[in-house]
Amino acid sequence: MTQRNLYFLFPEMNINSGGHIAQLKFMAIAQSLFKAQPVTYKKKEKNILFLNDVIKDINATNNIYIIHWGPHIQELLTKLKNFNVVYFAHSTGYKFKISSKVPIITVSKHSQAYWGRYAPNNLIFYLPNEISDKYHNQQQQRKIDVLVQKRKSSKYLIEELVPALNPHCNLTLIDYWVEDLATIFNQTKVYLYDSTEYWVQAKASEGFGLPPLEAMACGCTIFSSINDALSDYLDPSFNCHKLRVYSKEYDVQRILKAVENWQNNSVNINIVNNYRLSLIKERIVRIFEEINNFFDHQQSFSENIPNIIKYKPFSLDKVIKKISSFF
Repeated sequence: MTQRNLYFLFPEMNINSGGHIAQLKFMAIAQSLFKAQPVTYKKKEKNILFLNDVIKDINATNNIYIIHWGPHIQELLTKLKNFNVVYFAHSTGYKFKISSKVPIITVSKHSQAYWGRYAPNNLIFYLPNEISDKYHNQQQQRKIDVLVQKRKSSKYLIEELVPALNPHCNLTLIDYWVEDLATIFNQTKVYLYDSTEYWVQAKASEGFGLPPLEAMACGCTIFSSINDALSDYLDPSFNCHKLRVYSKEYDVQRILKAVENWQNNSVNINIVNNYRLSLIKERIVRIFEEINNFFDHQQSFSENIPNIIKYKPFSLDKVIKKISSFF
């Protein structure tokens, strides 16, 4: 087996995006195990390789180019069609096709199922995001009754539920980028998250949904939508509560009851442990062992490649409009 160099491709290095930060974490894990480094392709940056220079000067068969930024995937697949490419799939719904020569690593079972349907001839792997050890229950007093982040939240959550809850509890609404969420989660009893509307409008999916799992690791009670990849780990009435049920009044009643009855415990610790670094490292080693073997095979045998199944990508917003027309 040839152990190839790994090049993680980014448009640029400084982007305040969950998917970008998650990919940086994956690269850091890979760097602890293999020879791996970042490469930018939209913006040249100091001390960072630039894609046009890399593909011009370095032997193609000794490298693997790992792409992930959804809006640029089609462009990158075309640019790198003669190279070893791996697609790291976070969100779904970008309506591009992937050659069977490109392995796909998915960060959720939801994304794995999507590509299992629309790329049936590809190697497909599951490698979830890591939950850092800093996200743990510090067993401290909690001054925030209810925490909401404005980013990705539905209009219902921000414009209806937050005003209804505000007079009855100590509610904190975060409308700015937070570097250290672990500290805030450890000050919080109940965390609210509702991203369905955001992703439907974006015509994409919730790729993983880190905040509810990170909040869970810190001991928060979770009220959340369960769309897309959130259903990987959220289990209503067992480790969370489904948000946006029946009426605003019903949500308010359940949330205030959860605040009143909140207890400091770690009942969900076993779920969170499935996303800790040691298990992620084990998976990434095995995955790239198979990927390297696959590219070895491609070098020596490139005939009889199965035809790619043609499909029309699933459009969630059209389905929702169709359902709405019946009511």
